[in-house]
Amino acid sequence: MEQQKLNPNLWVDLYSDYLFNYSISRVSDRAIAQDLVQETFLAGLKSMLNFKGEASERTWLISILKRKIIDHYRKINSKKGQAEVRINYNTNEDSEGDWLEERVADPFDKTAED
Repeated sequence: MEQQKLNPNLWVDLYSDYLFNYSISRVSDRAIAQDLVQETFLAGLKSMLNFKGEASERTWLISILKRKIIDHYRKINSKKGQAEVRINYNTNEDSEGDWLEERVADPFDKTAED
């Protein structure tokens, strides 16, 4: 089997529509899908030396895009899981000038009810 070569000058013309359609079907947001495709092309350029030529350019770019989509959802889900943090000034005379961090209870934490 012939080893594949990368030709990044043609990526936008050859693969942008396919990558966009793949991305939009998974994130359902046009702007995010466009950003993910751009990030994919950029990551592909940065990691060209890692391309072994065992798969086609398109397959390789899709594998990068899949990781970008996963990262996108991880980022969204990590933001949803963060508890609100409030900082209160401690007015106790013994600890003058200290700031206390108070964590708000996580409404989804089942152990807090026990």
